Amino acid sequence: MKKRRFSLLLAALLTMAVLGGCGSDGTGESSGNNSSTSTVVDNEVQEPQGEKTYGGTVVVGIQQDIDGLDPHKANSAGTKEILFNIFEGLVKPDENGNLIGAVASDYTISEDGLVYTFTLREGIKFHNGNLVTCEDVKYSLERVSGLLDGVPLMATMKAVQSVDILDEKTVQVTIGEANPELLYSFTAAIIPAGSGEDENAELVGTGPFCFVSYTPLESIVVKKNPDYWQAGLPYLDQVNFKIVASAETAMMELKGGSIDIYPYLTESQAAELSSDFRMVSASSAVLQALFLNNAEKPLDDVRVRQAICYALDGDMINEFLYGGNSVLASSAMLPALKSFYVDLNDTYGTSANVEKAKELLAQAGYPDGFALEITIPSNYEVHMQTGEIVVEQLKNVGITATINPVEWETWYSEVYKGRKYQATISGLAGDLTPGYIINRFQTESGKNFVNFSNAEFDRIYQELQAIPDLKGREEPYKQLQKILNREAASAFIQVAPTNTAVSNKLAGYRCYPVYVQDMSTVYFVK
Repeated sequence: MKKRRFSLLLAALLTMAVLGGCGSDGTGESSGNNSSTSTVVDNEVQEPQGEKTYGGTVVVGIQQDIDGLDPHKANSAGTKEILFNIFEGLVKPDENGNLIGAVASDYTISEDGLVYTFTLREGIKFHNGNLVTCEDVKYSLERVSGLLDGVPLMATMKAVQSVDILDEKTVQVTIGEANPELLYSFTAAIIPAGSGEDENAELVGTGPFCFVSYTPLESIVVKKNPDYWQAGLPYLDQVNFKIVASAETAMMELKGGSIDIYPYLTESQAAELSSDFRMVSASSAVLQALFLNNAEKPLDDVRVRQAICYALDGDMINEFLYGGNSVLASSAMLPALKSFYVDLNDTYGTSANVEKAKELLAQAGYPDGFALEITIPSNYEVHMQTGEIVVEQLKNVGITATINPVEWETWYSEVYKGRKYQATISGLAGDLTPGYIINRFQTESGKNFVNFSNAEFDRIYQELQAIPDLKGREEPYKQLQKILNREAASAFIQVAPTNTAVSNKLAGYRCYPVYVQDMSTVYFVK
């Protein structure tokens, strides 16, 4: 057996130099009015100095309601960022982009990559006080992989063929073919055996906070886990994740002091805040795009989709929303995954090519343009502002676009799940593996909400799954990006920085290269 250290795996695996680093607002300047904006470098924050204190309650503003409390069934990134505090897998990501042991203290992978052996952490407990057992691990992994009922809850875990208990501390997982990206899937939550099928089961995990209550459209409240395995954590007694319906409400509550932390601000929002807050900025793992429903006319014509790509001015969007600090995107891969990413921005250009767009529209039979409805979740100010710019840019080529603002729940059910839309502006949150975003463009993927279908793409993606080493996967992933770019599967825009307002009463807030809000390290300064 070949032993691999959690803390080194993804650093070597994905070269997360960009995603792992945090910075100020990207300009080196303060982004607020009289603001004492902190600089963040490698998560060492220049933040309020003082004694670390235990206790207290923090209110974190979030932009959408959750899509459920079952950690194995949650789809929304906004849900997962909260459940990160309640549930843990055998492994979990840290703020530097590495996988560390969580429910498992150690693991080995066989030389052929087909057998994963996990050792449970000594004395780790669920929130109900019960020790985590190998039976709980076996149940959780069999549930997400579909071995219990034939319905996998995580697509990547379909590779699991068996989960066997070797002794009271050791679980062995056997997969069908080697997959160097699979280890990240073992972040899947470990829950008590049988609890997933019991509607009345107590909601318990092993994370730093225990579930207290959930009020739809209002809040999710968690409290300190006194038995958490990481010594000294968490500091806070309670965290209230407050669902804020609109950007205007969020800004009002920030200014009024009723919210202590609020992520995903635009540059203009950040500039409104006073010196009571500092702005913590970091590279994000969220890919924003004008997503196009390839099954809807006239977007079923590749020339129309290409015309839209030519019509957009990514440089203008980036400058207006983030002061030029975004990374412009060209396909469904995070630029930070350097070994797998190919820069295709030159295909359509980063500024508008109005004449080329009009030429393609005329070839497609739309010399006078057409009407386009862009459905946008109104609670996300960055997407709404992007939409306003896009409407004006499309107007220049004869496309009359209108924004249809909807509540998040409507967007999720009708656009993402129901695929009943023409176009939408949203973001796809990636993780630390190169296949996480791009896999949703397979024809048969349940997450393929843009209805993209390309036989060459499907073939390459399936062939890629049999490549046992990451180096061998680099070129196929680049081929997939080129297909999405060439076929204009959607109009990819940018990977924007994450701007988070943090009250100067607090310290310890950490940036992550994945979409989470880790409250375990946050504390009040005395």
